[in-house]
Amino acid sequence: MEIREPELPRRLLLTERAALMPLLRRTPEELFSRRTACPDWNVRQVLAHCGAALARIVEGRLEQAVFSPESNAADVAERDAWPLRKVLDELDWGMAEAGVAIAAREDGLLDTVALGEWVHAGDVRDAFGEPGAYGGDSTDSAPTLIGVASRRRGNPLVHATLPGRDAALVLGVGGDGRPPAQLTADAATLVRLCTGRPLKSSLYELSGAREEELYIYD
Repeated sequence: MEIREPELPRRLLLTERAALMPLLRRTPEELFSRRTACPDWNVRQVLAHCGAALARIVEGRLEQAVFSPESNAADVAERDAWPLRKVLDELDWGMAEAGVAIAAREDGLLDTVALGEWVHAGDVRDAFGEPGAYGGDSTDSAPTLIGVASRRRGNPLVHATLPGRDAALVLGVGGDGRPPAQLTADAATLVRLCTGRPLKSSLYELSGAREEELYIYD
């Protein structure tokens, strides 16, 4: 049985909030129209989605269809008329408050929402041309949640060797007689690989599995 770390998503959100919000507050508004790794959304729309998702968690508005593509698109469209400052204020508030609500869920089903917020923060930094888009102080927490997401999705078993970790990070699940795949990468490359973000194949070594089998999102 997997041991859950209920405070891990909260730490991830708070650490990312401290790094991301000052960047967003000082960035000229015209740059928020830049395209991102999310095909249909620019920076502003990614941030609107992030803030809306966290607001739903804090306010307990978690109806059955929430976080579906249709629900996400509706939340973003609702915020199209908002001034940028209001979009950023909602995100700031959500990153500060949602971790408590996530930790309170004994089933842990919202834990990986925090991971999604962190990945989207990387998308934003990448669009802005910031170095280390999917790195920073949160890279100690994010891989653990990637492991959780990969097991919930039922991905093939992968043993990932990352710098600074004494033991391999276990991704996916076994039980089908297939030997574990082997991955060697740094944490930022792991994030890009498992979330389908652009990367260079020279930055990692993967054997026994295909790239797309590591994806944690559809």
